[in-house]
Amino acid sequence: MSIIPLSFFSVLLLSFFISQTHAFSKPISKEEMGLKQQQNLTHLHFYFHDYVQGANQTALRIAQAPTTDKSPGAFGALVMIDDPLTEGPEHDSKIVGYAQGMYGFADQKQAGLLMVMNYVFVEGEYNGSTLSVLGRNQVMNKVREMAIVGGSGVFRFASGYAQAKTISMLDSSGASVVEYDVYVQH
Repeated sequence: MSIIPLSFFSVLLLSFFISQTHAFSKPISKEEMGLKQQQNLTHLHFYFHDYVQGANQTALRIAQAPTTDKSPGAFGALVMIDDPLTEGPEHDSKIVGYAQGMYGFADQKQAGLLMVMNYVFVEGEYNGSTLSVLGRNQVMNKVREMAIVGGSGVFRFASGYAQAKTISMLDSSGASVVEYDVYVQH
């Protein structure tokens, strides 16, 4: 009976574990991911309807600080949304998607919101695709800009920006209507 030298056994065991390890990262090509070399630049235009009052409420306050109601900027309030996105500013305009996420009142002196939301598209060539938005929305400014930080579906690996312009605040149906122009590379 022959005894296998300890060094041989160690090398054999080590080679087994080396072949079983997985790399943390590796470079890949755009082609492997199904990406085109040339990116598209798309302009989207729609209206966001934030119903904060009334029977069809789409924005609900889910949390607030003890001092929120005394703060000039409603600091500390957190609102969850599922707001329709439409082709036009009218409430009965065709729905093209939904803004789903939340906004928090993050400024102690004025209405400055932290927006964290997804545009979920349900119409046309973008049906089933999303864009992710993150940024500051200083509500009283005429035009505000927020970052597009990603997306899914057609918008996988998206980047860009969204510009918001308020059309009306708390109209007769309890909604604020905001016009959005979104420019996205994907």
